[in-house]
Amino acid sequence: MTPSDAEDNRWSDLDRPPLNAASLRRTLLRDGGLWSSLDVVATTGSTNSDLAARADELPEGAVLVAEEQSAARGRLDRRWSAPARSGLFFSVLLKPVGVPVERWGWLPLLTGVAVATGLSRTAGVDTALKWPNDLLVTVGDQERKAGGILAERAGSASGGGIVVGVGLNVTLREDELPVPTAGSLALAGAKVTDRDPLLRAVLRSLEHWYVTWRDESGDPAASGLQETYAAGCATLGRHVRAELPGDRSIVGEAVAVDGDGRLVLATQEGVQQPVGAGDIVHLRPTQ
Repeated sequence: MTPSDAEDNRWSDLDRPPLNAASLRRTLLRDGGLWSSLDVVATTGSTNSDLAARADELPEGAVLVAEEQSAARGRLDRRWSAPARSGLFFSVLLKPVGVPVERWGWLPLLTGVAVATGLSRTAGVDTALKWPNDLLVTVGDQERKAGGILAERAGSASGGGIVVGVGLNVTLREDELPVPTAGSLALAGAKVTDRDPLLRAVLRSLEHWYVTWRDESGDPAASGLQETYAAGCATLGRHVRAELPGDRSIVGEAVAVDGDGRLVLATQEGVQQPVGAGDIVHLRPTQ
């Protein structure tokens, strides 16, 4: 392929232009701000893996965005894929100095709040949060997953931190969805599907929430994070099944998110059971 062919290929889908990395840097990188670098690559295996491999050498606030990922990962090592330039696929490196490690588990929930807040303001789409890390939109009368969040420890104890990855379907059409339960901002009626302003809004929102949380030493109540997450969590008040490690499961009503970020289930036995890890299935009222 000649250089001109490659350039033409970048614009082959006029509905999905490439991100403008220079413009994103101009508006997001500033003295005293959280974001220290921002790179956009055409394709990679996983932005999380790429940042994690350099966690010790990079400063906090590094952002890596991919137009396409060939080995994207979700929770529980699930794989997913999407057409090039059809969504926002990015990872950020955070090093929350001064926050007790036991509170770092709030970071995927914090990221969910930040993404939902940014999208509401910019795209005009209500994005609900399914505990612990799914982003839900409404398509017609159906609740569908439009994105997910994956947080991973990376690097050494002295120089590393947390890499948080976000995958969000923006312009996926119905015939491109990997499963019928998936959705996208476009299918949910978003007023904006231009990825540049969407990414700017999400990263600005993430900076605001992260700095607020970090400055309160990661206290979810003092930072307002716990209350805001609960207000936007579609799981609370629902009858759910928690599928736990070891082929165990718990069924109950999701009644709270506790101070450790765990989902609290009220079971039929009258027990309030906190769940810190697992897969949550929203059940219909008749189940």
